[in-house]
Amino acid sequence: MHPSWKKHLAAECEKPYMKELADFVRTEYKAAPVYPPPKNIFRAFDLCPFEEVKVVVLGQDPYHGPGQANGLCFAVGEEVKLPPSLQNIYKEIEQEFGEPMRNRSGDLSRWATQGVLLLNATLTVRAHAAGSHQGKGWEEFTDAAVRALSAEREHLVFMLWGNYAKAKGAHIDRTKHLVLEAAHPSPFSAYRGFFGCNHFKKANEYLVAHGKPPIDWLS
Repeated sequence: MHPSWKKHLAAECEKPYMKELADFVRTEYKAAPVYPPPKNIFRAFDLCPFEEVKVVVLGQDPYHGPGQANGLCFAVGEEVKLPPSLQNIYKEIEQEFGEPMRNRSGDLSRWATQGVLLLNATLTVRAHAAGSHQGKGWEEFTDAAVRALSAEREHLVFMLWGNYAKAKGAHIDRTKHLVLEAAHPSPFSAYRGFFGCNHFKKANEYLVAHGKPPIDWLS
């Protein structure tokens, strides 16, 4: 994890539940395939230092298929077929800006390095078992990360898609930050409010209004 995050989450990492979580995760990696690879568990934090966060996108679980999860929510490995949710995210971006994506790779590190924290609520998952690492402590840890950003930063944009992500909105001070809520981009719900949400343009307008460079979402 990037040193800037360690500083803000040091106290959280010393809590008893984190030791229990670490023991559980180690046991799981030994027992069965678990995603993402261990080196990528904290990749969202590695690529987007605390002081450089501008936008927070909250996901739920890592993808649980082979080669998919890479530590960034909604993202997949460089050569992996785009999952339906990410395809819909790209469709919405293209509709908002009236241009085609210049880069259709599923590895969203190009957004992370611009200040987009792509954070799943749960950072690991057993292969082919969605939700298998929920309720083990990850949610408490990622809640702490969201609380730290809310309390110690100003004028961030939080994108909450779907009910699971919206629940994390309880930890955000809406007097200091912009919170954008919509349906989840999955094919089951994208037409119920994700398409047409204009979150990406709204985020950039807010950033510019507060003296920050916009995100190049089409990159």
